[in-house]
Amino acid sequence: MRRVESATPVQRSAVVMLTANDLLSPHHSLRSWLRTYAYELWWTHGADPVRGGFYERLHLDATPTDDPRRARLHPRQAFAYAHATELGWAGPARHAVEHAMHFFMSHYRREDGFYRAKVTPDGATADDEVELYDQAFALLGFAAAYSSSSEERWRTAAYTLHSGLEKQFQRAAGGFDESIPARLPLASNSHMHLLEAALAWLALDTDPRWLSLATQIVELALTRWISPSTGLISEYFDVAWRPLHAQGWSIEPGHQFEWATLLLRFASHSRDTRLTPAALRLIELGEARGVDRQRRVVMNRCFADGRHEDPEARLWPQTERIKASCMAAEATGASKHVSRALEAIQTLMRYFETPVRGLWRDRLSVAGTFIVEPAPASSFYHIVGAALALERLVRVAIAGSVAGGRTRFELEERSTSAEQT
Repeated sequence: MRRVESATPVQRSAVVMLTANDLLSPHHSLRSWLRTYAYELWWTHGADPVRGGFYERLHLDATPTDDPRRARLHPRQAFAYAHATELGWAGPARHAVEHAMHFFMSHYRREDGFYRAKVTPDGATADDEVELYDQAFALLGFAAAYSSSSEERWRTAAYTLHSGLEKQFQRAAGGFDESIPARLPLASNSHMHLLEAALAWLALDTDPRWLSLATQIVELALTRWISPSTGLISEYFDVAWRPLHAQGWSIEPGHQFEWATLLLRFASHSRDTRLTPAALRLIELGEARGVDRQRRVVMNRCFADGRHEDPEARLWPQTERIKASCMAAEATGASKHVSRALEAIQTLMRYFETPVRGLWRDRLSVAGTFIVEPAPASSFYHIVGAALALERLVRVAIAGSVAGGRTRFELEERSTSAEQT
């Protein structure tokens, strides 16, 4: 990256220019790690060849744990492998998607058409609860399977589940209940993943139900969930969608980035002028309050005023910072977003420094050391999402390149000089 500066007694001006290499080098590193190590390892060691499906976690020597398998696991693995070929893996990606979703459909589907929360490794019911969060990931998994195979059964499964949600989860005040039976508090997080699934289907299917679902959730986010005073999105709400301050003002910075990404993605389907400003504000707040500058990581939780609540740093918020930064760079052309994406990618690569290549660390302590524990398979979906966002940004940068290696990500930044009177 080159920075050219000129200054006057009143004002300092800087033009920041990014060359192709600024993006291509980290893009190559992440893509190479996925193609060479991660996809191969999670297929050869992370898939259960006897009982089916995928293991919930792998020890750092790549041997599996015997943990119960959460409902989110298999749709997330299906999502990861549905994009494996695009990201350069030459292995049996479509077979891996089918392997994940066959186990999911065989063992998680209940008689009422919803999907239970957890099963044992051999497929027996471990937790028969029905959570909105898990139904959202079922829809995402169906989208991944449909994109991989074009088989109509996956669209049929998605339609059936969507209809069930409308009949049994839909709330009169908007949004959806969290579970069957309904319980409080209501949560923005489960709706965020429902929006993610709707956007995945919008890219595949012209049925109006997906645009309607996405529009409903986005409207709630803009009018009820994002605080008009702080610009932050709260986590928990009462029955009338009022924030529960004891919990709601304790925020997850990773979710601020994740919501920003989804709002920017939905902007292409809407003429709503509120979307991009709200998303960019979420990003700036996430950067200001959720990023530990010393460790260069996104922390797990903080309070709305910026005080730290849980300063440990899990892997997944780092990926959400990458996604949001890449989307913001594409939307605005501002180089600060590219710089943030590059920093977040560099941070993420530290999580991949494991005894067996292709695994990852999950938690970075306050002291800056990684906690030794098995790698959760469900993080793969977050990593792949970050890689896809970077992939898209690189394509945009290459398409916008001009003579001299400059990209369109060029921003003139002006700041007031310390000498101003």
